[in-house]
Amino acid sequence: MTTSATELRAAIASVLADIAPEIDLGAIDASGNLRDEIDLDSLDALRLIEGLESRLGVTIPEADHATVGSLDDLVAYLARRSAEQPTGYDRRDDESADTR
Repeated sequence: MTTSATELRAAIASVLADIAPEIDLGAIDASGNLRDEIDLDSLDALRLIEGLESRLGVTIPEADHATVGSLDDLVAYLARRSAEQPTGYDRRDDESADTR
């Protein structure tokens, strides 16, 4: 499943609105460090990752968290991950397998 950059930015904005409603993605430097640009602490950054995983049906391994520093990096990363996920993929299947 491929998701457009516009759809990904909308998903990011929606998840961020749940975390910090005052954030306006249009007002930030898309190439700057996202956590610095919108003043996310580590807990909010984790909530962003979890929210995107849930909304987009992709997995973002912990090892990859540091590779998505800017908004542009995050959009590009999510585009790659969404293209790699099989159609009908549900990340909860992975989570239940981890607990077996």
